[in-house]
Amino acid sequence: MKTSRFSETQILGILKQAEGGLQVPELCRQHGMSNASFYKWRAKYGGMDASMIAEKKASLLLLHTIKGGIP
Repeated sequence: MKTSRFSETQILGILKQAEGGLQVPELCRQHGMSNASFYKWRAKYGGMDASMIAEKKASLLLLHTIKGGIP
């Protein structure tokens, strides 16, 4: 799977800028990303903060190791 150019903390920062009133097309232009990426991130990370993302990662890692897969 292709890795993202943006870390999860950067994604949260971009989403917070949009919540602050910056228009989505302008925000995407500033960061060099597509509108589709923004809306996909908003669907995935909307309403989360950094601690919630860390919990989600930890639970997915635990689930994956329980099933016997390689993380």
